[in-house]
Amino acid sequence: MRKFIDTAKKAGLDGFMLALLSMILLAWLWPAPGMQDSPLHLSTVSTYAVSVIFFFYGLRLSPEKLKAGLVNWRLHVMVHLSTFVLFPVLALAFRPFFQSGEGQVMWLAIFFLTVLPSTVSSSVVMVSIARGNIPAAIFNASISSLIGVFITPLWMGLVLESGSGPSGSGHFDLLSVVGKLAMQVLLPVFAGIALNSRWGHFAERHKKYIRYFDQSSILLIVYTSFCESFGEHLFDSLGIKEIVFLGIGMLALFFGIYFLLTFIAGLLHFDREDKVTAVFCGSKKSLVQGAVMSKVLFAGPEAGLMLLPIMLYHALQLIAASIIAQRMAREPGAAENFVLKK
Repeated sequence: MRKFIDTAKKAGLDGFMLALLSMILLAWLWPAPGMQDSPLHLSTVSTYAVSVIFFFYGLRLSPEKLKAGLVNWRLHVMVHLSTFVLFPVLALAFRPFFQSGEGQVMWLAIFFLTVLPSTVSSSVVMVSIARGNIPAAIFNASISSLIGVFITPLWMGLVLESGSGPSGSGHFDLLSVVGKLAMQVLLPVFAGIALNSRWGHFAERHKKYIRYFDQSSILLIVYTSFCESFGEHLFDSLGIKEIVFLGIGMLALFFGIYFLLTFIAGLLHFDREDKVTAVFCGSKKSLVQGAVMSKVLFAGPEAGLMLLPIMLYHALQLIAASIIAQRMAREPGAAENFVLKK
């Protein structure tokens, strides 16, 4: 077992990613507990757990950190335009290649990935490893999560209203979706920020255990989502070949955005630290937000299918970004400039 874990780590698969894969396997073998009609009500439990996740997230986010991050506006604009405009525009450009009924559903799942916010934890970690602008990374990743509550449903509403949803109904209640996300995400975040001065030190001191709670909640969401999908046989048409091609597409998407952001940052004459922050924060997508929003946007068996691209992208972006970040950290002068910046 130790040899297997060490090999997985070398391949970029940490314990959390292995647990995610285990949840999918468990959902395939034993979907009954995660179904909507299950007496265990795991789906309801996961909904409340999400609110607790974002409360602790807000608890660790002090108003001072947000104010300090407002200065570098060019970097912020670039990151958020990449996250909420560049990604979905690329997905829309490739829409004609998904003409079949099954292809349109898969394209919708990919489009859902492209309109998600940037991830917080891995963005900051990668920027730190590569010796970039850490305060700017914290600010951008944090604000991205809040903006996504409004922008992601808006993008999805534009597509689903055109009749491209899994059910093909063309009906999408934007206000209802934003309201649900505001209650599940924004309200807990702002409650946490308001209590930061009183309990923020508690959250920082126990952040290791809070991270375990976050990960456990995401595992539960993934399990219940895939239980519904396997129970309704939504994956019967997907084989290994389709999943491999989807993985290659997700990797191509990451590198396409990464190199494009590197080029734009060069045109804007960003210094090294800001360039590092731009390419990592602007190329990431949040599995946490994807899991939360899929429950609201795609209530029912479609949620598991909608999560497949973001799960693949999440795993592959961690592997690719880890390799790139470690290489950046070894660049001549990286350590000296990082110390001077701090």
